[in-house]
Amino acid sequence: MAMHGLFVTGTDTGIGKTRSCAVVARALGAAGRRVGVMKPIASGACEAPGGAGALSWEDIDSAVDAANVPLPAHWVNQYRFAEPVAPHLAARQAGAALDIAPIVEAARSAAARVDWLLVEGVGGFCVPLADRPGPGADTAALAQALGFPVLLVVGLRLGCINHALLTAEAVQRRGLVLAGWLGNAIDPALARADEVFDTLERWLPAPCVGRLAHAPVPDWSVASAQVRIDRLDAGAAPAATAVRG
Repeated sequence: MAMHGLFVTGTDTGIGKTRSCAVVARALGAAGRRVGVMKPIASGACEAPGGAGALSWEDIDSAVDAANVPLPAHWVNQYRFAEPVAPHLAARQAGAALDIAPIVEAARSAAARVDWLLVEGVGGFCVPLADRPGPGADTAALAQALGFPVLLVVGLRLGCINHALLTAEAVQRRGLVLAGWLGNAIDPALARADEVFDTLERWLPAPCVGRLAHAPVPDWSVASAQVRIDRLDAGAAPAATAVRG
């Protein structure tokens, strides 16, 4: 089986991208695929269980838990910051510089071990990784460097149609394949939710691979069953040339 890769991005921050990535990974695993998950850049830590000043990152832990192929920690994550702010601001505060090269190298290594590699971005698609524009200076450039098709997580709430269409356009302008999109019901009170979803299906230039129901506490088996694996297979071209070449 050829290795497939996905760069998982979202219409914004706080729209359930991490949980959606975990659902897709579990759905692929349930279908018998060997799955690895990376969360290269994480901002926002909480106190680890047991206290003593140790920190943990929920999105990194989610990546580890969702994969059925364990990857070394330094492949799963390359940059982590305690402050829950934009990554370039967190990096500046920490006196660090974000470089996409180690992320691409980790993906190349991880790709050799799995059938599917999911790489979760941070925030939306065009998030700055440096103080000024330039080569490799945002998450869109990271997606280009990886060369993976993109899976767009759409947080179903007021304004999501515009956000989704703009993100899809940005993905395609960067020369990347939009493999599909996943609707995540983050606002249970969204007016005319079915009509909003139908509009997205008609307007987005990629297949919908699932619609996740609102669930404050996820039931992984139920959520995974809402993912269309056949559409993922069709939308995500083999990624061997992207990270192995």
